[in-house]
Amino acid sequence: MADPKGFLKNGREVATRRPVEERVHDWNEVYPGSVGRALLPIITEQAGRCMDCGIPFCHQGCPLGNIIPEWNDLVWRDDWQGAIERLHATNNFPEFTGRLCPAPCETACVLGINQDPVTIKNVEVSIIDRAWESGNVAPQPPEWLSGKTVAVIGSGPAGLAAAQQLTRAGHTVAVYERADKIGGLLRYGIPEFKMEKKHVDRRVEQMKREGTVFRAGVQVGDELTGDRLRERYDAVVLAMGSTVARDLPVTGRELGGIHQAMEFLPQANRVALGETVDDQIRADGKHVVIIGGGDTGADCLGTSTRQGAASITQLEIMPEPPQSRPDGQPWPTYPMTFRVSSAHEEGGERVYAVSTQEFLGDDDGNVRALRLVDVVFEGGKLTEIEGTEREIPAELVLFAMGFTGPEKAGLVEQLGVDLDERGNVARDGSYMSSLPGVFVAGDAGRGQSLIVWAIAEGRAAAAAVDKFLTGSTTLPVPIPPTARPLVV
Repeated sequence: MADPKGFLKNGREVATRRPVEERVHDWNEVYPGSVGRALLPIITEQAGRCMDCGIPFCHQGCPLGNIIPEWNDLVWRDDWQGAIERLHATNNFPEFTGRLCPAPCETACVLGINQDPVTIKNVEVSIIDRAWESGNVAPQPPEWLSGKTVAVIGSGPAGLAAAQQLTRAGHTVAVYERADKIGGLLRYGIPEFKMEKKHVDRRVEQMKREGTVFRAGVQVGDELTGDRLRERYDAVVLAMGSTVARDLPVTGRELGGIHQAMEFLPQANRVALGETVDDQIRADGKHVVIIGGGDTGADCLGTSTRQGAASITQLEIMPEPPQSRPDGQPWPTYPMTFRVSSAHEEGGERVYAVSTQEFLGDDDGNVRALRLVDVVFEGGKLTEIEGTEREIPAELVLFAMGFTGPEKAGLVEQLGVDLDERGNVARDGSYMSSLPGVFVAGDAGRGQSLIVWAIAEGRAAAAAVDKFLTGSTTLPVPIPPTARPLVV
């Protein structure tokens, strides 16, 4: 145990973000320097709050099975080298999860039963940021090569995790990405103010030095067809994510100024990184309405704020969540509570329990307003409340309502793999699709989920591929695809 009285002496304390009036004028991360550096004055004390529980439910809350009490203890003892070794034993990319994961481990923390939980996520990012700055993150090339080849389709967190594990196991791995740069949604879906892309670039460089080959700008399914892919490689890992965005087919949907979030965010990311985007979708001086109350909606909110929107309204069809854990979601489940992201601190209005009825246009065919109505959830369905109809100004509307599965046209259809009832690529308990040698990891098989699940599935699929190719594996297997934890 770290500090036996740490949780009694010290309360929960998190890193301080930069002032709102400062950070909304740039695209840098919202923490001064980096979140890890901002935490250094307090992190040892916070790690000391960990109780090293006999049954550490934080392990169960984390899909990666991170050995949390051990690296909390090592941080408290100022053994940062030991801490990064423990952290990397279960997580390939803690700088990603430490910035982007909603931390289900913290809602499963035993201390959280009747106190504020340990700042697990903050300790994690402190360990990895310090490791990078100290030169303690080095390439780990394999000692020998197996002679087997693997293609990984998609370079998001699932694809990168699978590729790194398989490369280290001695296989020759090529990662294919249709965008012009590696990283998937980590690069073009996540705004700079949440995670600067230098963190992705460092990992990609590490993986290149380990032997992973990256092929960006390749749309697999075009010239490189599914059949040619299987002929060229001994195994294939489908990790192309869940990219079919949910639409809202109401009257006026065809008007100009209505876009999916993944049309808007990648363009903004490119411009923030110094690229030029022709006909960029921008929020400058406009009344912006974001439909969807999740993380993607918050990303649209923070981006619109930095672009200088006149007003921003974020709509959510469900009622406002409670401030504290509801009775129906007891510890250690992941509760649906009211959360405030850095983007919400910066401005905008959040409106709950409303449904969009119609988009209204101007004489030029562009959206000018949105008609909405209050709704209530009764008898298992949403019912509109008569007399609550109203209009709000909307010159830019962004859909952030989630995704319904991987794209079927192209590679998925060419391979002819089976789909599950939700339209994801079906797989067995070893992450293999209905086609021998073709595996599935991350959102493409699981459906839209958390980054920590993507990395966990990438690691587990890599172990399954290694066993398929060689008959056995020494790679860790975090969790089977059919398992469902107490958290969502």
